[in-house]
Parts: sequence; structure tokens; C-alpha cells
Amino acid sequence: MENNLIINVGRQVCAGGLEIGRLLAKEFNANYYDRELLNLAARESGFSEEFLKRSDERKGFLRFLHVPSTNSMGGEHFYQNNFSQESLFKFQSDAIIKAAQKSSCVFVGRCADYVLRDFPRVVNIFITASLEARAALFMREKGVDHDEAVRRIGHIESQRASYYNYYTGKKWGHASSYDLCIDSTILGPEDTAMLIAEFIKRRFNL
Repeated sequence: MENNLIINVGRQVCAGGLEIGRLLAKEFNANYYDRELLNLAARESGFSEEFLKRSDERKGFLRFLHVPSTNSMGGEHFYQNNFSQESLFKFQSDAIIKAAQKSSCVFVGRCADYVLRDFPRVVNIFITASLEARAALFMREKGVDHDEAVRRIGHIESQRASYYNYYTGKKWGHASSYDLCIDSTILGPEDTAMLIAEFIKRRFNL
């Protein structure tokens, strides 16, 4: 665990955080986790991945939900459970910790910077980009107009900030919450990833 390198990537919507995370994982021969972490959390908790997805990066409580789960015989069944968002956060946090203990990792989102704050070799990055660049990408990916893209980006980021601030006690996207904040619009995803990699190598004398 002491030798494992942990890179946590926070990101604005459509700022290239996922691609940059994958590039960093390749550069440092690390395992990469974004929504894949939900699969780990689902396996650990016994609850369905779809249920965890619906609750992903939202704070608050979910009560008396009919939650699909797979029993030991492999069949699907539904049952009523008073299951809180805090429990979901704990399942995800446990999965993050187990993964980080086993190997070097890149985590995108999921408050991994807070969860792994006591690990020895951790670097926390935040990826930004201009709103126009992000809106343009969102429009292409979702097939919406500019105003709708900006509205939906704002909505998603409001949820993301609320989730992060609630669980970490820090402020999502604020420089004080990270080791390095960088605008991917300037260099593009590949060169941004290489610049971050150089920062990490110098920080840990790699």
C-alpha cells in the first residue's frame, strides 16, 4: 500500500476528466476507476449496479425503496429496505479503499480524494475547461441546443458539488481542495495529461 500511487481526478462536466484519467492510468500503469467502481460497490454490497447508478453523486436519504438484488442462487428478487445514501457512500468508500490497497489507481470522482486522504502517495487533481468548449461537446454528445447544454451542465455540476461538499467538508472545484487545478482547453486532453504526469513525477521523485 505504501508504494501505491493514487491519483484522484475531479472534473467539470465535459472537461475531459475521464480521458485524462485514462491517460494518467496508462502512464503510471495504474488501475482506472470511474463508473466501474459502481460494479465493485455493487458486488460488495449485494445491491444492483442500477440502483447504485441512480443514487450516484447525490446526497440525501433514500427510504423504503424496492431494491433489486441478486441472491446466492443467482436469481433476481425485490425487497423493501430502509437504505440510506450514507450506506451507499460507505459501500463505495470501502471499494475505493480496497482497490487502493491492492495497486496504484486513478479514481475519477466519488470523493476518492477524501476517502484516501490518509494514504501516503496521493495527488488530487481538478480538471476545468471553458464553458463554451464544454457546452459544444455536450451538444454533440447529447444532441441538444446551446441553452439546454448550459442548463444541464449547470444542473449536473450543482448535484456534483452538493455531493462532494456534503461528504468531504471541502468545496468542489475550489483550488484549496486540490493539489493541482488545470484548464484542459489550453493544451487539450493529451498534453494536459502529460503536464499532470510531469507534476506527479516531480512531486514523488518518480
